[in-house]
Amino acid sequence: MGENGVGKNYYQGSAAAAMEVSSVEHGQAGGSKCYDDDGRLKRTGTMWTASAHIITAVIGSGVLSLAWAIGQLGWVAGPAVMLLFSLVTYYTSSLLSDCYRSGDETTGKRNYTYMDAVNANLSGIKVQLCGFLQYANIVGVAIGYTIAASISMLAIKRANCFHVKGHVNPCHISSTPYMIIFGVAEIFFSQIPDFDQISWLSILAAIMSFTYSTIGLGLGIVQVVANKGVKGSLTGISIGVVTPMDKVWRSLQAFGDIAFAYSYSLILIEIQDTIRAPPPSEAKVMRRATVVSVATTTLFYMLCGCMGYAAFGDNAPGNLLTGFGFYEPFWLLDIANAAIVVHLVGAYQVYCQPLFAFVEKWAQQRWPKSGFITREIQVPLVSSGFKLNLFRLTWRSAFVVATTVVSMLLPFFNDVVGFLGAIGFWPLTVYFPVEMYIVQKKIPKWSSQWVCLQLLSLACLIITIAAAAGSIAGIMSDLKVYKPFSTTD
Repeated sequence: MGENGVGKNYYQGSAAAAMEVSSVEHGQAGGSKCYDDDGRLKRTGTMWTASAHIITAVIGSGVLSLAWAIGQLGWVAGPAVMLLFSLVTYYTSSLLSDCYRSGDETTGKRNYTYMDAVNANLSGIKVQLCGFLQYANIVGVAIGYTIAASISMLAIKRANCFHVKGHVNPCHISSTPYMIIFGVAEIFFSQIPDFDQISWLSILAAIMSFTYSTIGLGLGIVQVVANKGVKGSLTGISIGVVTPMDKVWRSLQAFGDIAFAYSYSLILIEIQDTIRAPPPSEAKVMRRATVVSVATTTLFYMLCGCMGYAAFGDNAPGNLLTGFGFYEPFWLLDIANAAIVVHLVGAYQVYCQPLFAFVEKWAQQRWPKSGFITREIQVPLVSSGFKLNLFRLTWRSAFVVATTVVSMLLPFFNDVVGFLGAIGFWPLTVYFPVEMYIVQKKIPKWSSQWVCLQLLSLACLIITIAAAAGSIAGIMSDLKVYKPFSTTD
């Protein structure tokens, strides 16, 4: 595919290409076969590739914590909260997709990134705040995915150990080597230059997400049959099993876990920027992709989360496939956890590409004459060749190393997932899309539509604050007993 997404066209091309770009910039792109209306190489994405990107980003490690989350809330509130988050995510994603172009949705100026869209519609401190939150959230997601991947690799080793030595054997193993293995893999894949060139990785990752979700669902059904009934209660884990205060904190953390499971708005514009030019407009294609992906993920979430809770009730593990609610068949657990690792390799790249592109664009603008930053070295690894950029190699590798080290220090899957979901949900999934949509569509202040949008934003803010508080309480509790680089229990 052509280089079309974020982080593209930062390097000079041939004289012929430069001339064609120049003609495009002067409004002569009507018949161009190679370039879009903005002078960039033609985008080739479709509804299906956009859906694959979204599913890769959404059906991540978050699905594995949903049985635990429903366990805290119960049969009534658990599925209801999940459905609520799916509807809010779909609605605000539709609002955000309308902000890809400023003005007309087919001919308006393109906004290539989430930050570009915020900058085009809002101003001042809001732009800076959005940038900080978006990129901080990306860093957090990278840490969360590293933790989740290492837990899955660890689970493969422990499943085999339990199979050989019995379930009573503790099988103590350190997660540190597995985090390093995952980090090395991410250093390699991070050298893929931009979003459009990782479509194949997104499709593979999406297939893997369906694989392990289906296995988790199947094992849950088998366990329910073995139990000869459905476990769990209408209100979730009982007071007595946990203290009243723990019940509150854990319920709030469950909100954060569910929010994290639906989080992808921060990369929606970047995904939309891979879609081919109109007709139909990119916004229409993105809305269709959002319907397909959110509906698909919600169905899987409901099935996996509810079936996991039905199988284990109040004892539902924090991570369905690595918490060892299931021990056998061990080989099927190995396949599921291997699929999780492959999926998270792709999801890590999907999430981090916007940050990679932002830093590289800034560096090129800051030091345009630096050979270290702008020079590309041809590496004939494949038939078309691969261009290695030394700055990209250095900076992206350093980023992966940093997130891997932090992951080693804070390997608390549920608490980290809940906190990331909480802090990213309101500002990036709700507040900025609502505010940009109001400006884009010129919605009058105090009109009924304006008031409804503001009430939605306020309600989600309250949920975010509560969920963040619950997750922080969980992290503080974990830190009291955790020893860095120790073996797992």
